[in-house]
Amino acid sequence: MKQIVVISGKGGTGKTVITAAFAALAKNACFADCDVDAADLHLLLNPKIKQKHDFKSGKTAKIDIDLCRRCNRCFGVCRFEAIKEDFTIDSINCEGCGICAYICPVKAITMQDNLSGEWFISETKYGPMVHAKLGIAEENSGKLVTLVKKQSKKIAEDFQKDYLIVDGPPGIGCPVIASLANVDIALIVTEPTYSGMHDMQRVIDLANHFGIKTKVIINKYDINLKNTKEIIKKCELQAVGVLGQLPFTKEVSQSLLKNMPIPEFTQHQITREISKIWKKIQISIHRQ
Repeated sequence: MKQIVVISGKGGTGKTVITAAFAALAKNACFADCDVDAADLHLLLNPKIKQKHDFKSGKTAKIDIDLCRRCNRCFGVCRFEAIKEDFTIDSINCEGCGICAYICPVKAITMQDNLSGEWFISETKYGPMVHAKLGIAEENSGKLVTLVKKQSKKIAEDFQKDYLIVDGPPGIGCPVIASLANVDIALIVTEPTYSGMHDMQRVIDLANHFGIKTKVIINKYDINLKNTKEIIKKCELQAVGVLGQLPFTKEVSQSLLKNMPIPEFTQHQITREISKIWKKIQISIHRQ
């Protein structure tokens, strides 16, 4: 089973559109949406949820009013102003450090598991899918990404899938690092803008740091041909292959309105180009 992750240095490059297209083209695959802070692969793959699980991460303090003596020691040690005057906890401000529980002389404060989000095992017409939803303002998205990848890998192995296709998060932070773990190839989707070029380089450097085989896909290449040539040049200098160049086309936005992967929606030029890229990916990872 080969693991393929689709990432981007910045948001809005078309990463999820391309991931969904690969899902429609793959014949025996499992899918994971690791962009847990802003998951949207489900909008195109239309999964039916089979299992729903809570994701608990971090701790939040809780004061037992009946035990509390109002000694104010907790006020003195809380640097985050999470303890209110009525001796209740502001869960937004609480960082879960636990010093208030440690200092309380009557053990009126306990640290409780924080419900940070949910994760799901679903079925799509293209194969099984694992995805998640991180709560608003919640942290530890890297841990949730690791959980999603672990579960999707297990399902892929149990059902003897040929591929695990991962829609990774944008940027270079902890969620991206977690999504890159143990993959066979990282596909970086970029666009010919200055921000796209800059952030592409950052994520190439990140993948190189972990020794991960990396390829680039240039989306909307024709909006700035000069910058497209510059991207190709940068990739050549770093021995990073450019798998393909996709045109800017209204068919993509139309397929999004229909909640359909682009290969299902049309046989336009962009579908043919994505199909060529998918074949190149298959050849590349099976040569390893």
